[in-house]
This record gives sequence, structure tokens and C-alpha cells, in this order.
Amino acid sequence: MSDVSSAPSRVFVARLVGLPIFDPQGDQVGKVRDVVVTIRGEAAQPRVLGLVAEVFGRRRIFVPMTRVTMIDSGQVYTTGLLNLRRFEQRSTETLVIGQMLDRQVTLPATGVSGTVYDVAMEQARNRDWVLSRVAVQEPPKGLRRRGQTHVVEWRDVQGLAQRSPTQGATHLLQALNEMRPADAAHMIHDLPRERRLQVVAGLDDERLAEVLEELPEDDQVEIVKHLEAERAADVLEEMSPEDAADLINELPPDTATSLLGLMQPEDAEDVRRLMSYAENTAGAMMTPEPVVLGPDATVADALAHVRNPDLTPALASAVYVCRPPLETPSGRFLGVAHIQRLLREPPSSLVAGAIDTTMESLKPSASLDDVAIHLATYNLVAAPVVDEAGHLVGAVTVDDLIDHMLPDNWRDRAVHRD
Repeated sequence: MSDVSSAPSRVFVARLVGLPIFDPQGDQVGKVRDVVVTIRGEAAQPRVLGLVAEVFGRRRIFVPMTRVTMIDSGQVYTTGLLNLRRFEQRSTETLVIGQMLDRQVTLPATGVSGTVYDVAMEQARNRDWVLSRVAVQEPPKGLRRRGQTHVVEWRDVQGLAQRSPTQGATHLLQALNEMRPADAAHMIHDLPRERRLQVVAGLDDERLAEVLEELPEDDQVEIVKHLEAERAADVLEEMSPEDAADLINELPPDTATSLLGLMQPEDAEDVRRLMSYAENTAGAMMTPEPVVLGPDATVADALAHVRNPDLTPALASAVYVCRPPLETPSGRFLGVAHIQRLLREPPSSLVAGAIDTTMESLKPSASLDDVAIHLATYNLVAAPVVDEAGHLVGAVTVDDLIDHMLPDNWRDRAVHRD
């Protein structure tokens, strides 16, 4: 354990990311997301200004090092007096995780070149925290899968003080891929624009789709506009249809038409159908891919389908029983089988025997208020959306509802730091 008021200790920054931050009473107030430093040249050790912390509501705030009382291998303690204004990076500041990892550097004493994969900080004699060591990895040689690593003094590295550094994204991508999509989205949102686009280029299509779904609309549009058209279409196919429809609606009409033409026909059809409904209605916010089974399916079949880890908890709460075809818009909708009821039934019994036929369905034209009242009245987290002809066209979930009831760009509404 390292007490910032005692002897100097060394902490590697990449190992800090994700650690919980506690107040003096032992209550968790946030998580570490990055370290903010100011670079003073190649030879002078950069001064550590503070931490970027994620607090309640995924807001990112600045925690000065003067507020940090203790750091150990598993947690960070603060004075508890934190300014909750949103962190906004200044031009003189550098983010260690976001901007320093993967920089191309050289070690003049040995002629070695490589990339930065971690940086250590420690407390100097004047009690300021500084960056003291740099972990550098050489490119792989021969049959080696990983290059040789070196941990050297800050002054022995050349290339970290450059304003326009040569930089990859390997180690930052590794960190992002270990985060939840929402956490990765917040880190990407806080990166400088050029660095953000560089990182986006390194994400695979599925991961980028997950991250895009969690980003503010402005960021979504900027990223999609900078992707090659073929890749943008591939990423949209990986997104949930309702999120893809919301994003395409924000694009210029010519771009939207072009991307829909490049998508797989079945994916584009789902998106076009969602876009055909009026904004802020059940049809516009629903997912067209709930769990749909025929009446001859067994309870065991239903439980196997809702175990799919790709389903959200809300979508996994119920099975929608319909006549064929079982893709939306389905054949005649018969009713909903809730998972709690399914768990009480013999696995070999038919799912048709467990459906709830007493509850009314939502119409695609139902308003936000209609949906909210319906879910609240029946204590539901998801409900079927059925058209005038009795066909299931989708399901609306409580998370869909909340997402549409919150203000525009709610993910980025926190105030700025002074």
C-alpha cells in the first residue's frame, strides 16, 4: 500500500484504470479512467496534475492529486471533497492512457525503437507526483510473438514530448476492449478528435457498433462520416436495428440512402421499417428482434432461447408466441410467455400453455406516454407491439422507453470544468 503522505512509491498508470475511488468513510465515489499530466520537455519529468474519475451517471470529473490521500494495488482514497463538474481537457494537458500509450519512441543510449505500453508515476521530494519511468516494447523479431520490453527513466526516452507524435493504438485498444461498451464510449468521447478517429479505425466492426450505440449523436455522426462507406454499412448491420435507424435518421439523406443500399437486404429492411414510424412512438423505439416462437415449441425451447447472452435482460424476460412466419412482422400474434411463468412449468410442456392472453398489446402508433403507462400499469420491462392485422412487429423495452424520454444528447449533458 502506498500512502501519498509517506515515502515515495511507484505506480504504473495502466494498472490504475478501473480501480475504485473511495472517500474517507470507505464509500466508493467513482473509478479511475485516466491520469492527467503536463509535459515540460524531453528531460523534465512531467508533473501529474490529477486523475480523470468516472462518477455516478458516467460523468467524468477531475480529481487533483492534492485530493488523493492513498493509492494501493486495488483502490484509491481521496479527501472526499470532489468537484463534480465535468472534466474538459486543456491544451496544456496530456492524458496518459488516451494520448501517451502506443507512442513511437526511441532510446538514444541504445538505439532501440518501440512503442510505449505503460508509464509509471511516483512522488518526488517536493511531494508533487511526476512521471518517472516509461515501459517500452520493441517490435517482434523473427518468430517472437512479442518484442523485448524495457523499463527506463523518463529522461532516457525521446519522442514523448512531441506535439504531433507518431502513435499507434494497440495498447489503448486493448484497454478499451476490456471495458464495458458504455465505459469505452466515454473514454473515446474524451479523446482529442484525431486520436478518437485513429482508435475507431482500430476497433473491429462488432465492438465499434457496441460503442457507437453508447455515444452521443454528434459523435456517432462524426465517426460514421469518416468511415469508408462499405465499413460504415458493415458497422450499421452490427448495431441493433433501432439504434441503427436512429443514427441513419441523423445523417444527410444522400448518405443515409447510400448506406442503406450497401447493407444486407434483411438488415436494411428492418431499419427502413423502423424509420417509417413516427418519431417517439412504440414503432420507432421498438426492437424488431424479440424472442419469437411458435405454439408447438416447448418450455425447454423457450428457456434455451432466453439464455442467449446477447439478449438484454429486458428482452430475455419474455417469449412472444406467434403463428408462422416467426420473423417480424410475424403471423398472428397469440400471446406472451413471461419467464417467471416458464420457470414454473414442466420443461416438456408446450409454451402455448404458458402464454398470457389477458394483457393488451401496444400499437405501433402508441406515444411515449402510452408506452410508459402500459409498462407501469402491468409492471412490465417489455411489451409486444402488434399491428392492426394482429401481426407482431416488435417489442418495446423499458430501456428503450427511458432512452427516448431522456433529453437529447443526455450522455453528454454534464457541465464543464472551470
